[in-house]
Amino acid sequence: MARQSVNDLIVFLAVAREQSFTKAAAKLGVSQSALSHTIRGLEERLGLRLLTRTTRSVSPTEAGERLLVSIGPRFDEIEGELAALSEFRDRPAGTIRITTAEHPAEAVLWPALEKLLPEYPDIHVEVIVDYGLTDIVAERYDAGVRLGEQVAKDMIAVRIGPDMRMAVVGAPAYFARRPKPLTPQDLTDHTCINMRLPTHGGIYAWEFERDGRELKVRVEGQLVFNNIALRLNAVLAGMGLAFMPEDLVRAHIAEGRLVCVLSDWCPPFPGYHLYYPSRRQASPAFALVVNALRYRV
Repeated sequence: MARQSVNDLIVFLAVAREQSFTKAAAKLGVSQSALSHTIRGLEERLGLRLLTRTTRSVSPTEAGERLLVSIGPRFDEIEGELAALSEFRDRPAGTIRITTAEHPAEAVLWPALEKLLPEYPDIHVEVIVDYGLTDIVAERYDAGVRLGEQVAKDMIAVRIGPDMRMAVVGAPAYFARRPKPLTPQDLTDHTCINMRLPTHGGIYAWEFERDGRELKVRVEGQLVFNNIALRLNAVLAGMGLAFMPEDLVRAHIAEGRLVCVLSDWCPPFPGYHLYYPSRRQASPAFALVVNALRYRV
């Protein structure tokens, strides 16, 4: 349907419902002569008279009544949907899709979302745990979470977590039968619990640094996981040494279930960032999620 025909139908509905050119003109904010011209043009195109005009009133003809009954509710429905959309300005709504790794999902995303979402029941968040460096544009994600050093330069990055440290830990039962490593190179003589990450091309080499010197050590052991929870269970069971985010094992170290070694080789490094395309038009819902996640010292 041509745009002009839609406008003509809107004019017809106003006149037919108000049964007055004067009232319809005031409602639509146009002149009576403009309305009369529009109605005449519509009637000429249809080859039908839609309105009966007298000096005192305007009323639909039989054809006009049929048109009024058939299209009136449809235009009302459109106006209702437009009104409902306007509510989004006051009541943020929508689905936000985020790709992330397991640790930030549990340590950063969940604590923030647990507080935010009860206040905004129309915001839905889908969190997908994926250790690969996902192309968030191609995969239709709204944002991703990665360490600051892994964020592409063409993305907007928002810091959502503090600096991090890794920790080499083992159970007291493990150290009861093995000496503690004093240098990263000593790990080659230990049973270690490995992790497989697609971002590192396979088995992850444990990374260390001290006094500007960087070392990567490939360790050996019976177990390989791509899951933090299983690695934590294995190290608590005394199955070997593990290289874990310090915040995940801090309580176990404090309560004596795990022992930390090589801490002088594990300096802090930039923590997690939320990233998204610079050209992304932020919706109210997305802006609320970003603000809830933003790290504040």
